[in-house]
Amino acid sequence: MAAERLPMRKLREIIRLKLQAGQSGRGIARACGLSPSTVNEYVARIALAGLAWPLPPELDDDAALERLLFPDEGHPVSNRPEPDWRYVHRELQRRHVTKMLLWQEYKEATPGGLQYSQFCDKYLRWAKPLSATMRQAHHAGEKTFIDFSGSGLDVVDPFTGECRKAVLFLAVLGASNLTYAEPVLNQDLPAWIGCHVRACEYFGGTTEIWVPDNPRVGVTKAGKYEPILNRTYEELSAHFGAAVIPARPYRPRDKAKVEVAVQIASRWILAALRNRTFYSLEEMRIAVSELLEKLNGRKMRRLDKSRRELFQEIERAALKPLPPRPFDYAEWSQPKVDLSYHVEHDDHFYSVHFSLIGEKLDLRATETTVEILRRGTRIESYARSYAKGKYTTRKEHMPRAHLDQVEWTPERLTSWASKTGPKTVALLEAIMASKAHPQQGFKACLGILRQAKDYPRERVERAAARALHFGTLNSGSVASILRHNLDQLPLPGDEPQQALPLHENIRGRGYYH
Repeated sequence: MAAERLPMRKLREIIRLKLQAGQSGRGIARACGLSPSTVNEYVARIALAGLAWPLPPELDDDAALERLLFPDEGHPVSNRPEPDWRYVHRELQRRHVTKMLLWQEYKEATPGGLQYSQFCDKYLRWAKPLSATMRQAHHAGEKTFIDFSGSGLDVVDPFTGECRKAVLFLAVLGASNLTYAEPVLNQDLPAWIGCHVRACEYFGGTTEIWVPDNPRVGVTKAGKYEPILNRTYEELSAHFGAAVIPARPYRPRDKAKVEVAVQIASRWILAALRNRTFYSLEEMRIAVSELLEKLNGRKMRRLDKSRRELFQEIERAALKPLPPRPFDYAEWSQPKVDLSYHVEHDDHFYSVHFSLIGEKLDLRATETTVEILRRGTRIESYARSYAKGKYTTRKEHMPRAHLDQVEWTPERLTSWASKTGPKTVALLEAIMASKAHPQQGFKACLGILRQAKDYPRERVERAAARALHFGTLNSGSVASILRHNLDQLPLPGDEPQQALPLHENIRGRGYYH
């Protein structure tokens, strides 16, 4: 086992792919961006722990799962004797000698030795091959290849004449070449997820593996060895029981199937619709759907069968069934807890315990619910609010100093301020409006109102008017004005006009009559 243990999120994905999806060690290695030997070590621990899918509720806690899988705290799972790799290498140069044959001979001599996948992996690491080419063998029910088309068609706004380009989302089954196509205006996450769901429904099931061409919406970080998937996309694949293995960058053989499908769809769908004008996406979807059925029903020359016929003969029965429940779409983010002990989603703020200030948490938001997780464990759950700029706060999350202010409300503060005067009310309202949350201004408001204990209310009112005039929206400014008697001075522009002095040259009103 490597000195640095995998994150629990990655380990849970290995468990799911092994126990739910039934993936081989190599398939899991490709899906998770790990070496097969590393995956095999973890799979051995999973077997020793006797895990079964689904995991029991008590193992939702990362610490409990960690204790079960790593009771030895880093000691190797086994110390199996290895074969003489020099001998293996020499024997493989002989005609008709295979690794399977050599492994069987090794197992007969060493019954407790390496399993075949470990044998192959360790030999390859010993031999350090310069390169290896993966054969393109697509078995029924194994892979779906996924991509967007580069070109598209215009959707014209009937009122403004503005044109927006719609491209095709394409999904192709590896064995039968049955194709699903759908036009989309946005290549964003909701469109990406929705198209996958509708593609699976169109096929009537799903394959074991999905092979996307590293779109940023689905693959957060592409990489030859360790691609990072979008969390929502990861949840979708788990819902359908599929493993996502993105095409490797700069490896055109990985995505040859879908690139051919893009060419065919461009020729038989996009080109066929080039002279039509579409005024809505739904109108375009109907037209694409009609041509898609013709494409899947057209015979392929070399096989003398259509995609639909091949699908019915060899692939339909091999697909995994659709899950009984619809997918619950959720978006993930990693907000940082701000100084007001809240995290933000969609311009609404949800509280967590004040001790978590400064930490990065995981946030999962569905249409109706917001869940906040810390290290894989849910710590809070809220009904989702769509009120922009507002706060949802729980008393138990507040520090003691803030709890003292809980009973105060903006209405109660302004009602108290009205006993002093309208300028005091206006000042308190301005202070609360200047804060992200009104409660953040309560302390300053209380400080101003309590000045009436030491000064007449008339003076507090004049001080509030002065603070408003100069825009100094804090209790310290009001206290300073009162302390230095600045409330006694007129505000700029409020100086009273002096009466003109009597003078012998000034004539009275009667002079002009």
